Amino acid sequence: MSISYPLILINFKSYRQSSGKKAVELAKVAEKVFKKTGIQIAVAPQLTDLALVAQSVEIPVFSQHVDDVVPGAHTGHVTLEAIKDAGAVGTLLNHSERRIRIDQIDSIVKRAKELKLITCVCANTPEVSAAVAAINPTMVAIEPPELIGTGIPVSKAKPEIITKTLELVRQVNSEVAVLCGAGISTGEDVKAAIKLGTKGVLLASGVVKAKDWYKAIMNLVEPLLK
Repeated sequence: MSISYPLILINFKSYRQSSGKKAVELAKVAEKVFKKTGIQIAVAPQLTDLALVAQSVEIPVFSQHVDDVVPGAHTGHVTLEAIKDAGAVGTLLNHSERRIRIDQIDSIVKRAKELKLITCVCANTPEVSAAVAAINPTMVAIEPPELIGTGIPVSKAKPEIITKTLELVRQVNSEVAVLCGAGISTGEDVKAAIKLGTKGVLLASGVVKAKDWYKAIMNLVEPLLK
């Protein structure tokens, strides 16, 4: 499965609101919005829900993390092969809540390419984004950790971080798509991120914690339809 842009990538994290059967419900709502609008939406449920969600929807499903191990005697680890078998099209890597070393990112990205899996690597600064871009993942998501979960969008609070990231990433690898994360919760936030030059957004609580999932996701994509 290929990814089109602009992309709305919803990270379910480990919230109770998006766990188990509720993960499937949320993914189906996201799929409903995609079918209504044509705007690409993808979801990243908890690992325990990955297979069930992937079996339940046709939109792209990502793992939230994988480990730098190959199949074998690695109790408690998650392999790229396992998430592919579960139905994932790719994985998030290096989220601020699950940091890994740059050499591990390099190893995972290379193996993911061999397995035809998409990689979205999170980074906390423009410089780290550029370093990650040199590894050649599918996407880099710039997320200043101090804004994650605050409802204060980086696209408005610190637009210079996005523009600097785009500048540095393009110098290193123009093929890598740049997403914007941290504090994204409204359609205006998404519109601002796209206007700055990103290919989409990575968000979590702005959707997961919303009382009306459909309304929240529609709000994100509506400015992109105009």
